[in-house]
Amino acid sequence: MTISFEIPQDLAQALRTNGLDLNQEAKEAYLVELYRQEQITHHQLTEALGLSRYETDGVLKRHKVSPNVTAAEMRAQAVALKDVRAE
Repeated sequence: MTISFEIPQDLAQALRTNGLDLNQEAKEAYLVELYRQEQITHHQLTEALGLSRYETDGVLKRHKVSPNVTAAEMRAQAVALKDVRAE
């Protein structure tokens, strides 16, 4: 899905000057807000951002949002860790 919006040209130029990837920043902010509103899970956020669980926690910390990992997600992570450990 593609989402687009307009911002003033001078603001866009100033943000580009700071070396920000505006598309990535907007995507991250939107997805973190969906997570904060409990519209997506931690796992969905992780997959959408293409990060590891721990990297996602860092993104949440940067946005001052506490991770709300569900019990089901924790069980899935425990199973995945056991599978990796067994190899």
